[in-house]
Amino acid sequence: MTVPKEMPEKWARARPPPSWSRKKPSWGTEEERRARANDREYNEKFQYASNCIKTSKYNILTFLPVNLFEQFQEVANTYFLFLLILQLIPQISSLSWFTTIVPLVLVLTITAVKDATDDYFRHKSDNQVNNRQSQVLINGILQQEQWMNVCVGDIIKLENNQFVAADLLLLSSSEPHGLCYIETAELDGETNMKVRQAIPVTSELGDISKLAKFDGEVICEPPNNKLDKFSGTLYWKENKFPLSNQNMLLRGCVLRNTEWCFGLVIFAGEPPSIQRKKGLLSSQCLYSTLLSRILKGPHVAQRLRAGQAGTRASGQFLKMSELLRAQGMNASQMYLVLRASYMSPSPVLLIPPQIFGFLVCMGVILAIGNAIWEHEVGTRFQVYLPWDEAVDSAFFSGFLSFWSYIIILNTVVPISLYVSVEVIRLGHSYFINWDKKMFCMKKRTPAEARTTTLNEELGQVEYIFSDKTGTLTQNIMVFNKCSIYGRSYGDVFDVLGHKAELGEKPEPVDFSFNPLADKKFLFWDPSLLEAVKIGDPHTHEFFRLLSLCHTVMSEEKNEGELYYKAQSPDEGALVTAARNFGFVFRSRTPKTITVHEMGTAITYQLLAILDFNNIRKRMSVIVRNPEGKIRLYCKGADTILLDRLHHSTQELLSTTVDHLNEYAGEGLRTLVLAYRDLDEEYYEEWAERRLQASLAQDSREDRLASIYEEVENNMMLLGATAIEDKLQQGVPETIALLTLANIKIWVLTGDKQETAVNIGYSCKMLTDDMTEVFIVTGHTVLEVREELRKAREKMMDSSRSVGNGFTYQEKLSSSKLTSVLEAVAGEYALVINGHSLAHALEADMELEFLETACACKAVICCRVTPLQKAQVVELVKKYKKAVTLAIGDGANDVSMIKTAHIGVGISGQEGIQAVLASDYSFSQFKFLQRLLLVHGRWSYLRMCKFLCYFFYKNFAFTMVHFWFGFFCGFSAQTVYDQYFITLYNIVYTSLPVLAMGVFDQDVPEQRSMEYPKLYEPGQLNLLFNKREFFICIAQGIYTSVLMFFIPYGVFAEATRDDGTQLADYQSFAVTVATSLVIVVSVQIGLDTGYWTAINHFFIWGSLAVYFAILFAMHSNGLFDMFPNQFRFVGNAQNTLAQPTVWLTIVLTTVVCIMPVVAFRFLRLNLKPDLSDTVRYTQLVRKKQKAQHRCMRRAGRTGSRRSGYAFSHQEGFGELIMSGKNMRLSSLALSSFTTRSSSSWIESLRRKKSDSASSPSGGADKPLKG
Repeated sequence: MTVPKEMPEKWARARPPPSWSRKKPSWGTEEERRARANDREYNEKFQYASNCIKTSKYNILTFLPVNLFEQFQEVANTYFLFLLILQLIPQISSLSWFTTIVPLVLVLTITAVKDATDDYFRHKSDNQVNNRQSQVLINGILQQEQWMNVCVGDIIKLENNQFVAADLLLLSSSEPHGLCYIETAELDGETNMKVRQAIPVTSELGDISKLAKFDGEVICEPPNNKLDKFSGTLYWKENKFPLSNQNMLLRGCVLRNTEWCFGLVIFAGEPPSIQRKKGLLSSQCLYSTLLSRILKGPHVAQRLRAGQAGTRASGQFLKMSELLRAQGMNASQMYLVLRASYMSPSPVLLIPPQIFGFLVCMGVILAIGNAIWEHEVGTRFQVYLPWDEAVDSAFFSGFLSFWSYIIILNTVVPISLYVSVEVIRLGHSYFINWDKKMFCMKKRTPAEARTTTLNEELGQVEYIFSDKTGTLTQNIMVFNKCSIYGRSYGDVFDVLGHKAELGEKPEPVDFSFNPLADKKFLFWDPSLLEAVKIGDPHTHEFFRLLSLCHTVMSEEKNEGELYYKAQSPDEGALVTAARNFGFVFRSRTPKTITVHEMGTAITYQLLAILDFNNIRKRMSVIVRNPEGKIRLYCKGADTILLDRLHHSTQELLSTTVDHLNEYAGEGLRTLVLAYRDLDEEYYEEWAERRLQASLAQDSREDRLASIYEEVENNMMLLGATAIEDKLQQGVPETIALLTLANIKIWVLTGDKQETAVNIGYSCKMLTDDMTEVFIVTGHTVLEVREELRKAREKMMDSSRSVGNGFTYQEKLSSSKLTSVLEAVAGEYALVINGHSLAHALEADMELEFLETACACKAVICCRVTPLQKAQVVELVKKYKKAVTLAIGDGANDVSMIKTAHIGVGISGQEGIQAVLASDYSFSQFKFLQRLLLVHGRWSYLRMCKFLCYFFYKNFAFTMVHFWFGFFCGFSAQTVYDQYFITLYNIVYTSLPVLAMGVFDQDVPEQRSMEYPKLYEPGQLNLLFNKREFFICIAQGIYTSVLMFFIPYGVFAEATRDDGTQLADYQSFAVTVATSLVIVVSVQIGLDTGYWTAINHFFIWGSLAVYFAILFAMHSNGLFDMFPNQFRFVGNAQNTLAQPTVWLTIVLTTVVCIMPVVAFRFLRLNLKPDLSDTVRYTQLVRKKQKAQHRCMRRAGRTGSRRSGYAFSHQEGFGELIMSGKNMRLSSLALSSFTTRSSSSWIESLRRKKSDSASSPSGGADKPLKG
């Protein structure tokens, strides 16, 4: 800025820059925020929003028009509204308006009720929040004000356990040094308390009188969506003071363990922190209701970034099922195309080009037929069949007929499909939530489906991207080993000097000398305690560093009972270790840290904290000891710290690196410790530059990072720590099972290479049977490219020498993957470091990396940042037509979880940020196998069967009108009566297909887990693709042909019992409609693989309802009440009383169903798929068990003794050596997908017959089914 000449220089430095604009700021356009304390008149010039929150969308007057306008933004509703308008034109429609308006109004009403319910809760929540009371300092007096009346620049008082009313700058508190404690669960889901601190210059403003005179002005960044960052400056008393996130209390936080505090309002109104960062809707109005899930599930498949369950995130984006993703001829185009826009998702429902084109073609054909018929034939009957007044030519008659048939034939994709899909998805989600086998008893945590739109996609996953710490491991850190000045501690040796093996450990170290020791802490090497007791200076300095270099908060409820609250389990484990070895971190203030060193209380002056982040990968503290000596203590990743050591530590460095490699080889997490002495003059000069960097308005973080980088150099190596993080229970078994399901697992971790590789072997991702494990560690682009090239060459050479029973052509023909590398023989793994990955992800090399990685069975990426995790996932999504799943437990996994098609959160030790960002959540990694192999596979199977049957039944229903058009002069006359058309998809056929879509299963859950190869059809999308879609359409058309022409041919010559002609329009309509309902009911019976009482009730109940409604509509009672609507009294009774009609119905049903039965029988015998094989083995096994039980009951009850030690029969040695009697494994069954299984089924049948003739057959030849 330009300084006026008359302004003194000191005032130019201290005075806030002038605000040149007084325009009303708006979120996203505001360049800076200016707030002056206790000066409402000044702050009102900026026209900041008030603190009143309004998340509701409607009121009584605007609800109906606004809600209808919103609903008709959806193309589905607009499409059906267009059809309704056409039906209101007499010259076009041959159907009554209610055939379309009934389902449309039903959907609109349900949606409106859901929206009204949600908005009611929004209003209720808004009123509750806005009317909360807060103490505001006005004219030097604390006054009670409603939250809605709080303004920017006000000073408010908070008391313990109160919610923060707006985003505040903490001024002072009841705690020493301006400290206060907050809980941020409403913002980031973390329940552990965090500490905030007022800047020293305001921390003394505890009196009302002093606060009333406070006139400081804050200039800071505008509102944004960053929870963990804040940059601003306080101008007061001709000085500038830097402000950071540590000085801020965000709206939604709760004040804890602090009697009171005062804060200056910086941000208020919309969007305050909880609205702009957590979402746009208040928490209480965001719990999705049942109706919301049914109708709006696809529209809100967005991620929950922060806040309570159900809160919609800002910056949201939508996820769509891969099965229903736009694929030319996929179901998503048939009813659902989702588009996401920032803050405003716009769901769009479209008919696909193919279906719409088919519909238009049928309409054009029938319209041309109408024009020709009217021109050639219709003109002869003008006397008694005159055209309508508006029709003046055959061409115009054909044009009107086109629209008439569009109305009649639109049921190929009815609106009920949209609702049915969401009901099925909702059912699948509840099955996941209710699964007791995915319930963690220890944590009392159930599995949770946080979205309903991705259930079927769980059955199509090909790539899993997993974090390590807390996901594969327990994230319960235990101090296991350490290296101090070249000596390793932690190993236990026996009397002969050999390392003790697992289970041979002696008694743990006795810490009874230390009254403040944590009794839960265990350590096995007594030599480390001896080194502490004898006063070894390096050992003391080691534990002194651990007790000082951290951000842990200490709480002492009772004398000697310390409770540590750490932001990470690693930090807590290290501080606890120092505590037990005599260096007890006791308390801290903003400027001091008190440590009890071997029983003596020592207070260190805390000069600076150089905090940890994912880029620095280290943290440091600068302290002054009681002797006045200034020292920097640092701990961090070895890849970062080893490059910053003084050259004089080379010999010690070599020994420590050996220890680090040894620890990493055992799967331990390592950190390096170092220190540096600073002289007073250098520190003062460095502290001044740090202060200037912290006051910078732009690039503050970069400047601070540069200052930190300077002081964290030339450090002296002290040692290293090794922390154990054990694998979760069931991880190796889960990974092995998922690998057998042809799912590739990539581990993306921040740990060092040796640790990650060791964990890879522990969890069976890496095995000794692998052909080779490639390790990429290049530091330059050329080195990384060369290492990737060599890996590909080795895989190709191995494939040329080992065919593995397949040729290249055979492998490529059986896979949808395009790279020849993905058909290589052998099993490979790839391990790549973070610095190498940075080069591999560059645009000119990413395809090489992807091709190499995808050819490997397992991939481990080490030392990766959260951004790199997301980039790896995005790379696979970009180039592979495969469904990806990301699973993690911490905030550093959120970007990866959001990037993948499916995100899974583990509710572990690092808060619930990953859970809040996920689509599915549970507490243990082992539950992933059940989520995918059972729930995912079943959801995919059910949705595919539902879609195939749904389109089949609707084409069978609709195409009858097409054939009838050739026999009614193309007049758009319908075959069925209008009530049947209305009720067909809503009543007669809706519930059976829903029951199948919700409950069906091909094999039991045990077999789904036992034979993971059953998962592969979903990965290859075999159950619903273009081919399957055309097959179900062709079956529907075939059924419609028979449904029309068989009754038509019979009625042409048939007579009633009294000799009169049977053929009349209404009798024909009843016959065709009855045949249709019976045929589709039998068909769904054939399609149902798992029968429940609900299936029986819905299928046979729907038939009963059909006949009940049919007879009711042709009864005298309805005719008496509505004579103009129900004219054909007794028609149904008279028609169905004729044997000829029932014979026609039976003939039609048999002819329609028999080809399906014959085809399925032949396929089952000649080319069964894997699920057929598994079902057959299960059936054989059950019968063998039953026969064996019968044989045992029928056997004689004599002496069991025998004269021989062996069986009288020939032994099974040859059979055992051949392996034929072994249980059928998943790998064995996988071969059935690549070759005919008829011979195997024949062998099963022979075994079955043998077991029937031999009592021992069933017992001696077990089959795993």
